[in-house]
Amino acid sequence: MTDEQFLSTAVLKAKEGKRTALKGALSQLINPTRSEPGCLYYILFEDKNNAGTFYMREAFKDTAAFEFHTQTVHFKNFAAQMDELMREPIQLIELKQVSDID
Repeated sequence: MTDEQFLSTAVLKAKEGKRTALKGALSQLINPTRSEPGCLYYILFEDKNNAGTFYMREAFKDTAAFEFHTQTVHFKNFAAQMDELMREPIQLIELKQVSDID
């Protein structure tokens, strides 16, 4: 693990009645994002105790790869739907790994 990797969890909260639509829009990001050259992983979760709250765990080889991701057509298409689907802006929590995996 190098300090140069960009690791984050994005928190995305659906508006009332928009859970399915937000889940679908997020799901459409997965395959194209995983195909980006700098993507290490991109995994969608939903809070088991708070339906409609999603977490996107993402890792890119560096900040430039993450910035490239935010400029892709698929991400911009998602961004254009955020106001309609989400009750608040994306909360992006940037992470730094401080322990070994095992």
